[in-house]
Amino acid sequence: QVQLVESGGGLVQAGGSLRLSCAASGRTFSGYVMGWFRQAPGKEREFVSGIAWSFSSTIYADSVKGRFTISRDLAKNTVYLQMNSLKPEDTAVYFCAAAKFRTGGLPTSTGAYDYWGQGTQVTVSS
Repeated sequence: QVQLVESGGGLVQAGGSLRLSCAASGRTFSGYVMGWFRQAPGKEREFVSGIAWSFSSTIYADSVKGRFTISRDLAKNTVYLQMNSLKPEDTAVYFCAAAKFRTGGLPTSTGAYDYWGQGTQVTVSS
């Protein structure tokens, strides 16, 4: 079965950096899009970034453009989210997700994603 396991979360001061990892297993992910979402307390889960597994096309939410970078390591079956210049408003549980690629570009809605990890907490102190 498909498993997505996030790691790398933690507590960091504003302006600092963290790198999240998502180890994917259970199937071949070529033809899939890997995404990162986040959910803050009392808020809906929101899209952060996505990457096409096979051809490395990427997409970012406006709120993280220029600060976050998504990448993947095909040999390790792992997706990364490098987060720089962190702000208190980046505090949330971060989730990794996988969606089968369809025409129309990389998906940003939660409903488009078929598989989810358990999440990792990121806390940014001011």
